[in-house]
Amino acid sequence: MFRTLLMVLSVLFANNAISQSTNVFGIGVYDVKFDGSEKNQATDFRYEFRSNKSLLDIGPEEDNFFFLKPFFGFEYTSDAASYFLTGIYVEDNVGELFTGDKNKYFFTPSFGLGIYDDGSGKKLGNDLQFRTSLEVSYELKNKNRIGVSFSHISNANLGDKNPGVEILSFSYHIPY
Repeated sequence: MFRTLLMVLSVLFANNAISQSTNVFGIGVYDVKFDGSEKNQATDFRYEFRSNKSLLDIGPEEDNFFFLKPFFGFEYTSDAASYFLTGIYVEDNVGELFTGDKNKYFFTPSFGLGIYDDGSGKKLGNDLQFRTSLEVSYELKNKNRIGVSFSHISNANLGDKNPGVEILSFSYHIPY
């Protein structure tokens, strides 16, 4: 166990020497529904490691919105459900995106997939789950950020049932 932890930490710190990255810590409401149909609400705890190193540049060089970057993370609920995932995200300054002038707001959509364990929480119908997220964050004076995100986890009809789950969460970003 100690060797595995040491190896993971080495990879994280080695990546830091190559590029800037961000640790994202979040807390939110798991199985939030706006129509009152939620059945398994729980507290959702989230951690993501977001690399700032682009995997693929698919847009014009002057527009960083099209730089696909990797992330990995995990979520854990107060019902002992756990989700380990990896995926890609894009990030853009909202001011640059709409007016061409930088401001302190950032828009970050992401897509990932991973392994889900129901614990004693909501049964999502399959071990393989996909997550899409939309996040808006605000940069503080110390370059950390606070944000709000809305996520959807679903098995894309790979299982016998596909109830899906929505998560509304607040986050704190620490770049290094």
